[in-house]
Amino acid sequence: MALTKDQKHSIVADVANLLDQSKMTVVAAYTGTPVKAMQQLRRDAQEGGTQIRVVKNRLVIKALRQNDRFKNVDTDNLIGQLLYAFNSQDEAAPAQALANFAKTNDSLAFVGAITADGNLLSVEDVKMLANLPTKDQLRGQLVGTIGAPLSSFVRVLSGNLQGVLFALNARAESIN
Repeated sequence: MALTKDQKHSIVADVANLLDQSKMTVVAAYTGTPVKAMQQLRRDAQEGGTQIRVVKNRLVIKALRQNDRFKNVDTDNLIGQLLYAFNSQDEAAPAQALANFAKTNDSLAFVGAITADGNLLSVEDVKMLANLPTKDQLRGQLVGTIGAPLSSFVRVLSGNLQGVLFALNARAESIN
């Protein structure tokens, strides 16, 4: 069923709002992906705060043209069946969600990404972004790095105390 003019305006406004709020918008081709797999992708991506939208490319281009930051984005690659992954919290999350999905569904292929400041990233850049650790993994690494010298210091101190205790215990046993 064809969309009415009001529905198209609503979709363009919604996409323009998502683009404006998103730190990174990843674009991917999904031709041949089954509906159940797409539903699973949407559920998995939602857990990381990523919204997956399938929108006509014409409407996305209109939404891009409405925002001053995105007016100069090259839209030549926006052809075919594309999905758009938006995330307002994490730059890498949309690329990571799509990359995880692509491991089991080879019908998904990156087309590019649009940054929050209106730059277009290449497919290689998106793949590199997808391979970065998540924010939680980076936080864990940071805590481990900060905590490593402290735990080493505690081990050294406890080793010295254990040595003193062993020496005192040996002395006490030799007196008895």
